[in-house]
Amino acid sequence: SYSCSKVEDPHPGQPYKGGNFCAFLPENKEGLKIAKLLKKAFECGLTFQIKSCNGEERVIWGLIPHKTSWDGGKARNGYPDPQYLHEVGTIL
Repeated sequence: SYSCSKVEDPHPGQPYKGGNFCAFLPENKEGLKIAKLLKKAFECGLTFQIKSCNGEERVIWGLIPHKTSWDGGKARNGYPDPQYLHEVGTIL
């Protein structure tokens, strides 16, 4: 059981554009644990946020860091990043 503190829509009732989002986790014990925590964060509305961009409302990643690439290292939101699972686990 967990409780949610949802981030509210900054402009309720206004249309916004969605997007395609993809993130990667390693398929190991720690990665699976983080996946469960990320699922809870998603259910609480913490994964994405709506932001105004050039007069248009858009869905963007929220404050929880996600690995959006298999490579490129930390600088490009990818792997290798040996601290990522620990860091995101602490945030979650």
